[in-house]
Amino acid sequence: MVVPAKVLAVDGLNRIPDGVGFAEASLAEPLACVLNGQELARVGEGDDVVVVGSGPIGCLHVRLARSRGAARVFLADLNAERLAMAAALVAPDAAICSGETDLVDEVLKLTGGRGADVVITAAASGAAQQQALQMAARQGRISFFGGLPKDDPVIACDSNLVHYRELTIVGANGSSPAHNARALRLIADGAVPVADLITHRLGLDEVMDAVDVVARGAAIKVTIEP
Repeated sequence: MVVPAKVLAVDGLNRIPDGVGFAEASLAEPLACVLNGQELARVGEGDDVVVVGSGPIGCLHVRLARSRGAARVFLADLNAERLAMAAALVAPDAAICSGETDLVDEVLKLTGGRGADVVITAAASGAAQQQALQMAARQGRISFFGGLPKDDPVIACDSNLVHYRELTIVGANGSSPAHNARALRLIADGAVPVADLITHRLGLDEVMDAVDVVARGAAIKVTIEP
């Protein structure tokens, strides 16, 4: 394929490092977005981090937060089956099924009533964004990583929570060529393992099967390998 000169000018073309397969390299782009989001939310040493959403993005958030020095990482999801599958892979400090328990109450219990230093909503859920405000610690950081539907982008929230707790809310959308290069290096170095997150590897003639397994929430990451 022809690569546009503008892409080359910003170092947008990366050679896949030795030892990294094509399937694993395909996760560099979502990992780059996760990296951008965690930099904006300043995830770092000693943080208690809550990740809402246990899909591939949520799993990458758990692993990257650990590599950035987070003290504890909690993973939450409405779907108990997918949460269990994800938790078995990324081993969060706690897996919270928000369809079976009150997520905010559980996070407050786990943090001794203080709340989380960082809450990342890796799901397209207005309810999750509202809960993020409620379970963030004083001066906590909240990443609205998962966007909302364009026809319903507004959430009702208590702005006094933001005001009196001095919360920081950041959005995260996409990544830069530099993030992509760093993501590839994180994968190659093993700092953020990704191969085991690919739970289904299907052929080109199984595309509709891939769509079905994703729609049912029965997979973490699916790759199509011609």
